[in-house]
Amino acid sequence: MNHSLRLLVLALALMASASCSRQITRVSPDQQIDLSGRWNDTDSQLAAQALTQQVLSQNWIEDFQQEFNRKPVVIVGLIYNKSSEHIEADTYIKDIEKSILNDARVRLVQAGSKREDLRQERADQQDFASKATIKKWGQELGADFILQGDINSIIDSHKKEKVRYYQLNLELTNIQTSELVWMGDKKIKKYVNR
Repeated sequence: MNHSLRLLVLALALMASASCSRQITRVSPDQQIDLSGRWNDTDSQLAAQALTQQVLSQNWIEDFQQEFNRKPVVIVGLIYNKSSEHIEADTYIKDIEKSILNDARVRLVQAGSKREDLRQERADQQDFASKATIKKWGQELGADFILQGDINSIIDSHKKEKVRYYQLNLELTNIQTSELVWMGDKKIKKYVNR
């Protein structure tokens, strides 16, 4: 019994020390915190802001408006992760879409699975909505341009030092003509010393 009591006391001591070792603090989502040196939310936001500022400051918007007398319509397509680590491209895509939408010089349409969800809702309305509120087929706003890109990385390391280099590339293409109207990139380099 003496042995069992010692094991119980030891187990309780281990549990008490483990529960006290972690501290969690709420911080502002805008605060830059870089723990691992890998891609993070700050990188996503900085890259999206820089690239959308680049694409929206070029002449393709004015050229389109002069020719067609309306705002161009953009869809954000796929952004491929070609890096050596897992990067959730959806957060980066949302940051890009938000920056484009907030600029208001171009119109933005839904892409991918969200567009399919909208189409499914429209299909459901054909059977279940009142005639006064039903949304018609064939009324979607067609995109004039598609924004696509990729995320690449290079890792260089020696002993406890590591350099992480990211290059984000975006291209804007005229959907009607397949003409490439803009290309841009954002580079991020991080030095990690452990």
